[in-house]
Amino acid sequence: MDYPKISMVIGSFNRRKLLQLCIDAVRKELEGESYEIIVVDGGSTDGTVEWLTQQKDIISLIQHNRGEWNGKKIDRKPWAYFMNLAFKCASGKYICMLSDDSLIVPGAIVNGVDLFDEMLEQGVKLGGVAFYFRDYPVRKKYAVAINVGNLYVNHGLYLNAAMKEVGYCDEDYHFYFSDTDLCLKMKAAGYRVIRSKTSFVEHYFEATPEIRASNNDDRKEQDRMRLISKWAGTAYPEGEREKYEKIVGYWDYHPRGFDDPLNTIQRLIDASAPD
Repeated sequence: MDYPKISMVIGSFNRRKLLQLCIDAVRKELEGESYEIIVVDGGSTDGTVEWLTQQKDIISLIQHNRGEWNGKKIDRKPWAYFMNLAFKCASGKYICMLSDDSLIVPGAIVNGVDLFDEMLEQGVKLGGVAFYFRDYPVRKKYAVAINVGNLYVNHGLYLNAAMKEVGYCDEDYHFYFSDTDLCLKMKAAGYRVIRSKTSFVEHYFEATPEIRASNNDDRKEQDRMRLISKWAGTAYPEGEREKYEKIVGYWDYHPRGFDDPLNTIQRLIDASAPD
């Protein structure tokens, strides 16, 4: 059996128009390439599930995560649980992770894959390639994310074999920092994580504030402290723990900056407008 080279993995919940836009951009970007698309949905009620079942090039995983069932409230599962469902289904050499409220600037995925190929051919033990992105309009410049002093992949590529080796994402985190933890596990196993300076992603931070607010509860601080405690003395010196308890991450902005001539962000803004 011939397996695809690239597995696109996208998490989604009640953002049908944005998800359609994201997937349409992926299809155009990877036309002629060997790829698959995997969407894991948290039980959307806005027509997303119905739309997904009609897309014959998409592997759809539906795992309800909100509301009630048989008279009982559904216990919400962590982000890592959902993403691991998709990661474990992925059959490509590379796994590209995107958010449903994000949109690639054309060339992002292809450029990242080319960089990955080049580094592996040079003998580099590479586990991940981070794409530059911005949380528009909160952040107007493109950056990669650094947590506890280490680069991690927020939007970008992973080597499938590396993810399998380290056991995928730690599901003990509620919603945040599982991606940081994953990259730290790969680093501990001898893999590098680098950035692609020619890969850019737009992330529309204000697309659905009510969904974002539901994920940003008091458990975020618990997740943050779990990360700091777990990696003290490994990801950063034990003596610097107090510093990281005050600030865990920062943005590393693109060294040359980037001005998107296609104004990709406007497509996300337009798609988010009420019908």
